[in-house]
Amino acid sequence: MPNTIAKINPENGKHLVLVVEDEEINREILAEILSGEYDVICAENSLEALEKIETNASFLSLIMLDLNMPGMHGFELLKILQDDSTLARIPVIVTTSEEQAEVESLRLGATDFITKPYVPEVIRARARRYIELAEDRTIIQSTERDVLTGLYYKEYFFHYAEQYDQYHPNVATDAVVTDIIHFHMINERYGKAFGDLVLKRVAETVRGIVSQSGGIVCRRDADTFLVYCPHRDDYEELVEKCSVDVRDDFGNEAHIRLRMGVYANAEKDIDIERRFDRAKKAADMMRGSFSNNLTFYNNDLHKKELYNERLLEDVYDALREKQFIVYYQPKFDITGDAPVLTSAEALIRWKHPSLGMISPGVFIPLFEENGLIQKLDDYVWREAAAQIRAWKDAFGISVPVSVNVSRVDMYDPLLVETICAIVEENGLTSADYMLEVTESAYSDDSAQLIRTVKRLRELGFRIEMDDFGSGYSSLNMLASLPCDILKLDMKFIQNTDNHVNGARMLKLMIDISKYLNMPVVAEGVETDKQLHLLKELGCDIVQGYFFSKPVPPQEFERFIRERIEQC
Repeated sequence: MPNTIAKINPENGKHLVLVVEDEEINREILAEILSGEYDVICAENSLEALEKIETNASFLSLIMLDLNMPGMHGFELLKILQDDSTLARIPVIVTTSEEQAEVESLRLGATDFITKPYVPEVIRARARRYIELAEDRTIIQSTERDVLTGLYYKEYFFHYAEQYDQYHPNVATDAVVTDIIHFHMINERYGKAFGDLVLKRVAETVRGIVSQSGGIVCRRDADTFLVYCPHRDDYEELVEKCSVDVRDDFGNEAHIRLRMGVYANAEKDIDIERRFDRAKKAADMMRGSFSNNLTFYNNDLHKKELYNERLLEDVYDALREKQFIVYYQPKFDITGDAPVLTSAEALIRWKHPSLGMISPGVFIPLFEENGLIQKLDDYVWREAAAQIRAWKDAFGISVPVSVNVSRVDMYDPLLVETICAIVEENGLTSADYMLEVTESAYSDDSAQLIRTVKRLRELGFRIEMDDFGSGYSSLNMLASLPCDILKLDMKFIQNTDNHVNGARMLKLMIDISKYLNMPVVAEGVETDKQLHLLKELGCDIVQGYFFSKPVPPQEFERFIRERIEQC
């Protein structure tokens, strides 16, 4: 797709006009009429004209075309121009004595029709007007269409989709979101130029298929495309047709596979963007799946969407009314003869007044996705600090509690000040309050995280690296990242039951932590066998259902009493 306005000669500021006329006298007359305002080039027949058009395609502003010429007729030249998206942008004024040819000329793409003999003022006025219109059209197209693929930008796409609904209110339509599987790897392997070729090829293929039924296509961003079209039932076939082989002139070759989410028979009483949000939810269901590349938005997804919206609407009331309850799971020191309560982990639960207990596996990812996790973390931090203070006052001992610090929290420039203020407000010390940071957060922005963690450690806070071993860079990170305690991912514990290698890997992780002088916490301990193995391997602290599930503060107090009795 052209992305520039018709250019002018920088030396004289004139547009380029091509006169195509087989009769010399007529050719000279037109050239003389136009030469005052334009640079004029001439052709004696259609074949010569086509060569000059292709040579000057980027600069040509107007074509004056006679129809009756030797060799190729003017109609044939018009058809060639109309079939080429680059050449079709050039306005063509047909100049002929055949008045009956006007309708056919316009049908084949001519911009205007002027009969002989020529009237100079008319010729110049028409030329000036159509060059202006063509430039205006190019400007509009450059703002409504993606330069690389020629597809609509999102804003225009939504506008035209709404227009389609207005003119076809009774036509069932589908909203489709599709993207290229592992497109980032195509850029990595073959380079951006090949990636751009892939995008253009996919765009051409998708547009070519759906436009046959009146559908429209947009490139939303990167490798994601939106389709709005009359309802169809052949999406499996469509995915296959759009999964193309792409080759370039340098020997690069790749088979491109698409992932497609479809909101079929979309409800027209919801706005157009919501319809594509639903299609995207369907597409997102396939992330991580290699075998499945087509999913439809269905009633189950709709119910889940409504449920999530309800949770998001209710979160502020829940925070204000303290519907969120902080549960505590005890951690036990197993280095002595008998396990001894050493600390606890704060874990959030939501007791909704009408929906009942809501799993954190549901609302925590939802809050992370919608930018609410910081508010929830802050709530937990404050509730846990107040509970530590209450236990200190009631039992005269400190039970340190570890709270989660999410990766989003690490971007907060006031994080350290906030944590310190919470501890100070409750009359606690940094020894009472431990901070858990997941291993994955360390790989997000390690430089910033290191700075933040160093400041917290300088203030006396102990840092646990949570889910250690769940990622791919754990050993590398340990060499440079500051932390005080390693908390092993529970899969290490679970793998010891049926796999010899699981026990060996567990021993390796504990040996590494011992070498680094870091205590080891093992979570997910559920059996006596697991407990004895961990004790044998030198693990320091354990938590899990073998001792207790996470419990409300009142139930947790029995562990504090048992510890006091042990002393």
